[in-house]
Amino acid sequence: MPEISRFFGIIVYMFFNDHNPPHFKVKCGEFEANILIENGNVLNGELPASKLKLVQAWAEIHKEELAIMWTTKEFHKIKPLS
Repeated sequence: MPEISRFFGIIVYMFFNDHNPPHFKVKCGEFEANILIENGNVLNGELPASKLKLVQAWAEIHKEELAIMWTTKEFHKIKPLS
């Protein structure tokens, strides 16, 4: 499971042979969720609200890059929130 970014205790991964809809995985402590690339909503799992807001802000900034990565399956690191 390639790690694509890490910030504020949040680790972002993407499986490249995963099911649709396009999404990425987030782990934060004991919490884990799948986040939709299209809108930043939780597909399944859960995160604390404060962490979800950070993930959604990051996903909005990198939405196009995430969508391209999902489609092409070409892994690269994405700049974290700072």
